[in-house]
Amino acid sequence: MAKLYVNPKVKKGHINKELQGHFSEHLGRCIYEGLYVGENSEIPNVNGMRKDVVEALKEIQVPVLRWPGGCFADEYHWRDGIGPKETRKKMINTHWGGVVEDNSFGTHEFMELCEQLGCETYINGNVGSGTVQEMSEWVEYMTFEGVSPMADLRAKNGHPDPWSVDFFGVGNENWGCGGNMNPDYYGNLYRRYQTYVRDYKHDSHLKKIACGANAGDFNWTAEVLRTTHSNAPKEFHGFMNGLSLHYYTVPLDWKVKGKALEFDEDLYYQTLKKTLYMETLIKQHGAIMDQYDPDKNIGMIIDEWGTWYDVEDGTNPGFLYQQNTMRDAVVAGINLNLFNKHCDRVKMANIAQMVNVLQSVILTEGDKMVKTPTYYVFDMYKAHQDAELLESSIETVEIGTGENKVPNLSESVSLGKDGKIHVTITNLSMSEDYAVESVFAESAIESVAGEILTGEVHAHNTFDAPETVKKESFDSCSIKDNTISFTIPKNSILHLAVTVRD
Repeated sequence: MAKLYVNPKVKKGHINKELQGHFSEHLGRCIYEGLYVGENSEIPNVNGMRKDVVEALKEIQVPVLRWPGGCFADEYHWRDGIGPKETRKKMINTHWGGVVEDNSFGTHEFMELCEQLGCETYINGNVGSGTVQEMSEWVEYMTFEGVSPMADLRAKNGHPDPWSVDFFGVGNENWGCGGNMNPDYYGNLYRRYQTYVRDYKHDSHLKKIACGANAGDFNWTAEVLRTTHSNAPKEFHGFMNGLSLHYYTVPLDWKVKGKALEFDEDLYYQTLKKTLYMETLIKQHGAIMDQYDPDKNIGMIIDEWGTWYDVEDGTNPGFLYQQNTMRDAVVAGINLNLFNKHCDRVKMANIAQMVNVLQSVILTEGDKMVKTPTYYVFDMYKAHQDAELLESSIETVEIGTGENKVPNLSESVSLGKDGKIHVTITNLSMSEDYAVESVFAESAIESVAGEILTGEVHAHNTFDAPETVKKESFDSCSIKDNTISFTIPKNSILHLAVTVRD
């Protein structure tokens, strides 16, 4: 029997709600058809936003949304996406599918979407092919309240009042699709560009995010921080509030990634082993950040993460459309637990992507919509948003095949805003159920309510069978004094809401 130890008396840190953030890029059918169908669509919408998708996303309490990219961000010129839609500039989306981008979804539409979702805004600016002036004027256009050329232009385009921009990324993947830069070159560009990303509003603080590393490129992190911190006043923290990190779980390699629905036991555990590399990245990049930022004022922003498979047969290779199984749900549970456990450094994470692209939480086809297994993981984990991480540990054993060994269980525990203790556990095993005894130090259990997502590892939802995988209630717990005992099934993610008295 595995033992889970929880000490409700010891708080380890604050779990930012932004750890459950999302990412929407002008890529495939994420924006168009997925989130936005236009005001004249026969698909029910509010100001062009799909009602069914927005309502589903509101249920999981999306805390923050990143836009417009991704690689698209560093070829996006914001003026192309404002004003009357019939006059907006059309362009070829050279990164993703070679399709025509008509810019009918731009700044005003993104802000409308975020208002409907009730979430924070994370805008990614163009460093790769844009100018300092262009970035500066975009921030002014969105946030300045008063008399100025950009504020006047915003009013002319139908929005007199300024919006709130919560986070602003200065470039994206500038080590690759964002300009193939060296880290010291980008570091100096960052210092220059961020100077003109002004915080115009007095009642809110725009947080600036620098482009961080691709996976295990630790030299990028070190050199960017060295450059941004050189001769910078200490209180400026390298002129940034966050430093990004991108890491995708690719089961095989970048040429042949593997299929979303076709995998055997070996490839299943290989996928999970690669996902668990995320913790190594957090620790090692975090150690470099500690050298420049020991007080952890700069957040690690993991604004692209998730599984990346070969596209579904018969779809545009540039659209990155893939199915989503219980394997993906387990990947999500592992990562969200890791982000919680490292909330002292990780301050935001954004799954890639929200709809119809990579490890999405929603799939659409015409007027049909389906929630993926990953959607239900976010639904269960929302109790961790803005909660306090509690001291916890779980006994594990090594499972897997060959060289692909992983721990059998993953967990995190928090004290929620509702006063309850929230326990999330993921069972990584493809074949074994595990009995768990949860011990809560110096506490007496009053009640426990549970919900679970489980199923065969290949199980997934389709437009013809949209509820093959969905969360269900879990009432198989027994309580004795300060202990809760239960058995967690194979391939499952479990959430327990526990009420205790001191």
